[in-house]
Amino acid sequence: MAIEKVEKIWMNGKLVRWDDAKVHVMSHVIHYGSGVFEGMRAYNTPKGTAAFRLDDHVRRLFDSAKIYRMDVPFTREQVSGAILDTIRVNKLQECYVRPVVFRGYGSFGVNPAGCSIDVAIATFPWGKYLGPEALERGVPVRVSSWTRFAPNTLPAMAKASANYMNSQLIKMEAVADGYVEGIALDASGHISEGSGENLFVVRDGVIYTPGGESSILMGITRDSVIRLARDMGFQVHETSIPREMLYVADEVFFTGSAAEITPISSVDRIPVGSGARGPVTRQLQQAFFDILECRKPDTYRWLTPVYEGAPVESRVGE
Repeated sequence: MAIEKVEKIWMNGKLVRWDDAKVHVMSHVIHYGSGVFEGMRAYNTPKGTAAFRLDDHVRRLFDSAKIYRMDVPFTREQVSGAILDTIRVNKLQECYVRPVVFRGYGSFGVNPAGCSIDVAIATFPWGKYLGPEALERGVPVRVSSWTRFAPNTLPAMAKASANYMNSQLIKMEAVADGYVEGIALDASGHISEGSGENLFVVRDGVIYTPGGESSILMGITRDSVIRLARDMGFQVHETSIPREMLYVADEVFFTGSAAEITPISSVDRIPVGSGARGPVTRQLQQAFFDILECRKPDTYRWLTPVYEGAPVESRVGE
């Protein structure tokens, strides 16, 4: 899916022209993947543009940086403000947001000592990640031949750039074989997640999702769905799930900032349930979008207004 260029990107405290947002080819991140990032959305709601779970995404960005011993040269409040600034300056009503913290130019070699810690934020229009009809019709997926990294190899809790080399292998293999997405297993052979999405399985009205022991990213949309489901009266179990559960499940769906809540229509060409979006997935989508579209009160306080009353904490210069 092509990137639609906008006017400005926030880099290290300044709003710069999109075409001027550059890094040196000898930056550490290019050679060693030493970056962490976030993916979040701002929605055009009936009450105005709102960023979804802004504080939680920024907190996870800083957590990821801490795991990799990266001292972010801005506060969480400054980064949150910078995200709002960047949406505003580009006059976006709805967009995807990509903040990234990375090791820049300074020294060479695996040891990053001496490299700068740089921060950039891009905001741009981006449609439905798995296709415009995916939220209703679902997507066909396969179990990948590539396994998620084992515990104590790479920290799955960090949303790190290097982790997504594994994701690329999963995604490219799936697409090459005629699927929309792949599902990775963990080092023990249990279900982990998609290339860029968390996974949920529904059986007899009970919802299951892999836990942290399955080398998953602890997704923010995943957390939103768990909270919504439990408040709606569903049992939700965070637990190890065997691969074969995918084949006998009544429903399977992905969650993620990009994918939102996307049903899975088949796994390895075996239909999931009826092969269409199931009733539990539909109810969760309804509850999720009821909040985003202001049909229900935002009792979780997940929406941060972008253009009305949002503080500008970040602007150092332009």
